[in-house]
Amino acid sequence: VQAGQPVGVESEVEKETDLNDLLIKNPAETFFVKVSGSSMIKAGIQDGDMLVVDRSLEPVHGKIVIASLNGELTVKRLHVEKKRLRLIAENEAFAPIEISGEMNFQILGIVTSVIHLV
Repeated sequence: VQAGQPVGVESEVEKETDLNDLLIKNPAETFFVKVSGSSMIKAGIQDGDMLVVDRSLEPVHGKIVIASLNGELTVKRLHVEKKRLRLIAENEAFAPIEISGEMNFQILGIVTSVIHLV
């Protein structure tokens, strides 16, 4: 759709669009989570958004991940530096989370898309 001058509706409307085809590469390994909170606002992830998460992807430095930390889920950017793991928020109001061996920590998947619900 044009973001400038309007165009004829008939020529621009897609008849059949399946969001699953657009957003999901590995259906058996994909799940959705709804965001609560504002720790990732600078990454374009807002309170109430839906995230598409693929658990088959490799959790590498810089990716946005869904992690289980001591039994609670969180969405953060993964920071890997030598043997040091941190979860970084995209909002200065939230401190980085240093992952230590005493924590019950697991990466559940990589965020592949953000669905902003209005």
